[in-house]
Amino acid sequence: MLAQQLLNGLVTGSTYALFALGFTLVFGVLHVLNLAHGAIFMAGAFAGLYAVTAAELPLYLAFLIAMLSGGLVSVAVDWLALRPLRQRGSSEFAAIISSLGIAQVLMSAGQAISQTQIMRFPFGTFPVVIYEFWGVRISLLQAAILGLSLLLAFTLLLFLFRTDFGRRVRAVAISERTSSLLGIRPNIVYFQTFFISGALAGAAGVIIGLAFNSVHFLMGEPFLLKAFVVIVLGGLGSIGGALIGGVMLGLIQTIAVSYLSSSLSDAIIYSLLFCILLIRPTGLFGKLHIETRVVRS
Repeated sequence: MLAQQLLNGLVTGSTYALFALGFTLVFGVLHVLNLAHGAIFMAGAFAGLYAVTAAELPLYLAFLIAMLSGGLVSVAVDWLALRPLRQRGSSEFAAIISSLGIAQVLMSAGQAISQTQIMRFPFGTFPVVIYEFWGVRISLLQAAILGLSLLLAFTLLLFLFRTDFGRRVRAVAISERTSSLLGIRPNIVYFQTFFISGALAGAAGVIIGLAFNSVHFLMGEPFLLKAFVVIVLGGLGSIGGALIGGVMLGLIQTIAVSYLSSSLSDAIIYSLLFCILLIRPTGLFGKLHIETRVVRS
């Protein structure tokens, strides 16, 4: 049934969007692709898993611990791999390579901790409840995933566009030097940006770990590739574009797998991305980002 597949695609797309939000937030402020984002996502998933299995904490506390852990790991990535390069005025390419290197360190640590095994949340961690409305089946877990993703996305948008914090972030994104002259401390903004980005990654790690009941040291890599598609499709640095791009990707992937072939789903996704970029080279919402770059220059 088409309605069922649309619902499944919406849930899948919300997880892609949540993962991509933190990724595009860092790019929008620092104009750097943080390739360690997938490893931060993995670290948050492990933190949530061990909070449930080792510490025997309830899931909501494990979720908060995963967000805190993801935020702290993200800040550590910035301090160890990116901030020293910013202080030296290094190129964006150097920052990308540095983030890729620390991602390998984090994944190696995850591999050693898990002993290369696929780990799972204990049965019953989240209640198995199925609802049915007008022939459409939705589980309580799917409803929670959709609700949490929307809540976190709405909260981020609220912070960015309705608070002083958001105004400082947008000012630094336009011009670090000008914002410094206005009394804004860019290093504090960078700290806050990386923490929020990592917290979103940690939340996504637990959500996806529960959805697939699978946590392993390589789990972030496929989602990092999907995040590239999402942010290019939506427009580099665009928060709204990441949300819409994530949902679009989830819907397209689900429909392609259901009605065509699972082996062709990736080919369809990347072919469609190619066609869209031929028409809109900056993505669906890339115009604002281009204007921002012009102001900075």
